[in-house]
Amino acid sequence: MSDQDDFELSELDDKELVEQIQDDLYDGLQDEVYEGVEILLSRDWDANNVLGDALVGGMKVVGEDFRDGILFVPEVLKSAGAMKSGMELLRPILSQSSVDLSLGKFVIGTVKGDIHDIGKNLVGMMLEGAGFEVIDLGINTDVDEYLGALDEHKPVIMGMSALLTTTMPYMGVVIEEMDKRGMRNDFHVMCGGAPLNQEFADAIGADAYGRDAARSSEMAQTYAEAAKVA
Repeated sequence: MSDQDDFELSELDDKELVEQIQDDLYDGLQDEVYEGVEILLSRDWDANNVLGDALVGGMKVVGEDFRDGILFVPEVLKSAGAMKSGMELLRPILSQSSVDLSLGKFVIGTVKGDIHDIGKNLVGMMLEGAGFEVIDLGINTDVDEYLGALDEHKPVIMGMSALLTTTMPYMGVVIEEMDKRGMRNDFHVMCGGAPLNQEFADAIGADAYGRDAARSSEMAQTYAEAAKVA
């Protein structure tokens, strides 16, 4: 995407400003994204439309280019930081809105015994950029924390991450306990992490396996959109 030209954002019309915000988000320019969102809101834009058109629209391109190997983790983290700067303005307004254009809640955590969180954090950023409300349980998450979050937040999807082969089986423990408590059919479960594969996901009874952050975000969006229609 293009570098920012030497002009005032306030001079742009709405369509140009949305495109510029997307460009600045792609380039990870936090201050510019914040200012652009602020201007749209001052023009009486609905916060849901700012989120969907400018921020989610921009992060969609980031996700596609990350998936295709055009962008890499450092660039995506910068873009996610720019997204968060815009969300600082939008989140308080959205929480009061009667219109919910969010894709829903996504509970995510690294499983018990595992303290690796870079992959989980990247997935969380991509999900937030796609329009999910992400509830991050952090690292070393045990079964009671997962199930407590399901009870409290009623997410559309629950995600589990692991980097160590020794902690992978704990994902199955969580799913087993969900089944014992009669919760399994109430939630879509995704799993991911470097040592995992589709065969493992099938073996533990997960609904989906995300091989990387971009693919995980795409799969989550597809499921959430389908669930909204159903």
